Amino acid sequence: MKILVCISNVPDTTSKINFTEGDTKFDTSGIQFVINPNDEFGLTRAMWFKEKQGATVHVASVGEASTEPTIRKALAIGADEAIRVDATPTDGFFVARQLADIVKKGEYDLVIAGRESIDYNGGMVPGIMAALLDMNFVNTCINLEVDGNNATAIREIDGGKEKVSTSLPLIIGGQKGLVEESDLRIPNMRGIMMARQKKLNVVDPVDATAATEEVRFEKPAPKGEVKLVDADNVGELVELLHNEAKVI
Repeated sequence: MKILVCISNVPDTTSKINFTEGDTKFDTSGIQFVINPNDEFGLTRAMWFKEKQGATVHVASVGEASTEPTIRKALAIGADEAIRVDATPTDGFFVARQLADIVKKGEYDLVIAGRESIDYNGGMVPGIMAALLDMNFVNTCINLEVDGNNATAIREIDGGKEKVSTSLPLIIGGQKGLVEESDLRIPNMRGIMMARQKKLNVVDPVDATAATEEVRFEKPAPKGEVKLVDADNVGELVELLHNEAKVI
């Protein structure tokens, strides 16, 4: 089985976010970048398939040269080979178009992508890839088993979980639950040294036009002051909830 794991290079959640040029550009100064958490769950699951079923695991990412440390981390975790599309990831459609071309040329059996990245939260890349490639697709996937050409997945739905049966080739949008958090891997020294010897192929982007445009970024409004209400004054609490908070 040949697996492609799609990796997104995202800011660490502890980073302080700022914007420049009139709030139209994300300021990357001093930002620590990491593997998108949803992608990391997928990479760990792919490593399980490699170790238990002898799968070959490649990783792919769309980004400039600055993203290579993140890609190298995926290689250090155990991926066999990496591909970087040398382009700025302008929007979800553009990224999906680049990754779809890699999938088509590489003839992958299973494509594991995060259901969304934690920076823009578009949640569209794996679904668009599946549409472009006419492949089976399971989103919000929290469990995946593969037996030969058959796959069984469990996905989160409103109010519960859904078990589906499908077949390869398959694209999934994975998330937390695909593996346990305790199973996530940290590269060890041997893995880091081996990663330096593994192939990181840099390819040119295919022709694709972004379908969306960023106009302006805006931070969430600061939280207002907290009003303390005496426990015996239920009437005042109800009035505040009704007239100010407008939640009742």
